[in-house]
Amino acid sequence: MREGYSVGVNTERWGKLRTNLPDHRLCFVLCFDQNGQEVQFMYIAMNRFRVAKGCEATFEHVWMSRDSHLDKVPGFVEFHLLKGPEAADHTLYASHTVWENRATFEAWTKSEAFRAAHHKAGDNKPLYLGHPEFEGFEVCQTVGRGK
Repeated sequence: MREGYSVGVNTERWGKLRTNLPDHRLCFVLCFDQNGQEVQFMYIAMNRFRVAKGCEATFEHVWMSRDSHLDKVPGFVEFHLLKGPEAADHTLYASHTVWENRATFEAWTKSEAFRAAHHKAGDNKPLYLGHPEFEGFEVCQTVGRGK
């Protein structure tokens, strides 16, 4: 914890966490500066895709050729398409988007830019095994060269 910050925990602000476990709630930490102002930290939004074997090149082409509209969105920091391990029937991919904070991510999900970027998403269902799995993370620590 950084000096001069206080912490409060709130399990009600975001409601229930969608899970197959009974009645779990999403918990997150609010941090406040010395003046009582909420400090917001970077937010990372990830979607995991199980891409059917043999469809990897098509999947990558779809992502690399689309207009994400992200460069015009306030709060957007950067995007990465990650290729992970291979299993017998699929290859794991993840979209990894960094935002200034959770609020800017949530605003984007309600924007015209979001709708424009996802308007053809259903066309690519044959490339996946199951639905993409969303995971959202608030950054607790960043370590970098010279930091």
